Amino acid sequence: MMMMDLLNSLLNWVAPPASLVMLACSWPALCFITTCEWLYKSFYSENMEDKVVIITGASSGIGEQIAYEYAKRGANLVLIARRENRLRGIAEKSRHMGAKHVMIMAADVVKEDECKRFVNETVNFFGRVDHLVNTATLGHTFYLEEVVDTSVFPHLLDINFWGNVYPTFVALPFLHQTNGRVIINAAVESWLPLPRMSLYAAAKAALVNFYETLRFELNDEVGITIATHGWIGSEMSRGKFKVEEGAEMQWIEEREVQATGGPVEEYAKLIVAGACRGDQYVKFPSWYDVFLLYRVFAPSVLNWTFRMLLATHTGRRTSLVGTGRSMLEGSPPRKLLTGSNSLSQTSSLQMQKLE
Repeated sequence: MMMMDLLNSLLNWVAPPASLVMLACSWPALCFITTCEWLYKSFYSENMEDKVVIITGASSGIGEQIAYEYAKRGANLVLIARRENRLRGIAEKSRHMGAKHVMIMAADVVKEDECKRFVNETVNFFGRVDHLVNTATLGHTFYLEEVVDTSVFPHLLDINFWGNVYPTFVALPFLHQTNGRVIINAAVESWLPLPRMSLYAAAKAALVNFYETLRFELNDEVGITIATHGWIGSEMSRGKFKVEEGAEMQWIEEREVQATGGPVEEYAKLIVAGACRGDQYVKFPSWYDVFLLYRVFAPSVLNWTFRMLLATHTGRRTSLVGTGRSMLEGSPPRKLLTGSNSLSQTSSLQMQKLE
């Protein structure tokens, strides 16, 4: 036991600096190999012509833009969201952009039976599933200690975790038949802690770990692409919610502000291109990875940096979503940071009673 303790103490001092030196020495060679691999995969990228792609959360934001990217590649699309209103316009635009066939279905991805329904209907119509793209997500901006109604907690975890797991579980047998691929929309918060996003970050971390484990279980018979993004503007951060009794959140599909251009479209292009190349990871922007070194080797430096960056935001301005606190009628909309999310100053929220 003493020898083991001594060995661990020695490695605690030697391993971190030795790893950094080895990484610095091997970095040029790793970059060269990675570039060659990227070029090879780009040249032999998967042809999506007539392939079948299911996209959940396709009614807005990242999911919508991903639909357009697959449409440009001539894929057959199955667009899933809770309401069909918004999907009709996206389906029509996708057809104009090159999609061969487009199906739309209203479904709740946190319900296994509804996931079985849209996957089975897809297979019955097209006979196959090649890519499953999970983009359904929901974020929050409250401090945990401000919450007085915890009934919102399961909704956040359900959408961000089970809303990805259930479609994957149902689609896997059909993805095996086509050596298909699952694409997941995660976020940098899965490993980079930020205030007012505790439950969202926890759900995304669980999601990433789930798919990392599943990758080994599938043994490359079904590919997995994990996409992580930093702070980008999306329609989800500009939309409205309906809130029942100050807790339950539901999307209103008719958004007041449309997200066009900029980082959302760029991120969607990277995801689809990466999935077709067979990439295991897509990161936007990739420079966020530098924070991983600080988190592993100098966590105190990372903590100090974030504390200084956030020091100017001393006031706790909260969206009130899920806190259980009511908003007075006529009060101005609050700013919102959602899971697909951004630090956009145009983000807004309106809380309304369900009829």
